[in-house]
Amino acid sequence: MSRKGRGKGSVMTASMIRFFLSLTVTLLTLSSASAQSIRAGIIGLDTSHVLSFTKTLNTDPQKPEVMGVRMVAAYAQGSKDIESSTKRVPEYVEKVKALGVEIVPSIEALLEKVDVVFLETNDGRPHLEQIRPCLAAGKPVYIDKPIAGTLVDAIKIFDEAKAAGVPVFSSSSLRFGKTTLAVRAGSIGKVKQADTFSPASLEATHPDLFWYGIHGVESLFTVMGTGCVSVKRGTTAEGKITVVGTWEGQRTGTFTEGKGYGGKAIGDKGESPVGTYDGYDPLLFSAVHFFRTGVAPVTPEETLEIYAFMEAADESKRQGGAEVTIKSVMDKALAVARAKP
Repeated sequence: MSRKGRGKGSVMTASMIRFFLSLTVTLLTLSSASAQSIRAGIIGLDTSHVLSFTKTLNTDPQKPEVMGVRMVAAYAQGSKDIESSTKRVPEYVEKVKALGVEIVPSIEALLEKVDVVFLETNDGRPHLEQIRPCLAAGKPVYIDKPIAGTLVDAIKIFDEAKAAGVPVFSSSSLRFGKTTLAVRAGSIGKVKQADTFSPASLEATHPDLFWYGIHGVESLFTVMGTGCVSVKRGTTAEGKITVVGTWEGQRTGTFTEGKGYGGKAIGDKGESPVGTYDGYDPLLFSAVHFFRTGVAPVTPEETLEIYAFMEAADESKRQGGAEVTIKSVMDKALAVARAKP
């Protein structure tokens, strides 16, 4: 009887050993994956975003969310004709160099040294030209706001990325605010109405909301989702931009130019503040996860609808505040973007 007991015990011990060996291998594999070495590079040193991203990636000890990812090289040239951008470049060059980043003379030289790319040029107009060598080299790209200088170029970027089989995504950091994400995940049920606000400084070379209003518009779409049907633009009593969108199911979402970042969403299970700015790290963590997995946190369809909303706001302004459909704006842009040479 004692022999049977010992025999049974020895079988259990062997089974446990196999289990723990398997568990150890699994944990080591996960640890290795989470700390996967990734060399990141920057195109465009004319926005404060690059300093924030580089500090988080290149400071030791690294945060667990970015373990193994380092910013190693940068191509400095961004916009060539927007003073607010060009004047920042010399300062940012020195600051990223101090963080261990090598400055290279061209995008091609950058691509030889990196695995993934942060396209940070503040000016959206050169993004299509800048991303093309990245796509040819098969390098995944995060494109900072605005994704492009026009909706047409935004469509071309996604079309060419799809054809190349290279993952890309674009987003404002405001998408990743805690309460905004909670509402998107269903914390107040189906959102029936949302109002967001952010600064909306203008740049003459871009549609009005592309330059800075994108922040509040991105928050709005994060909680409302896709399905916007039409847009009407007006001004507040203080002369600030206000844009009202009508979504499918007669849901409404409003962006208003304002100070700071915020807003409120009303759902069928309650209401919640939304649109707050919670720093750059949540966006960076999402970008790093994207680089590791190839899975974009925002679909091309949603990003294009956001930019169609902003283009429609400009069209509404040109028509004296008339209602403009998203479909009409998208159809026009698609026809131009996909026209045969």
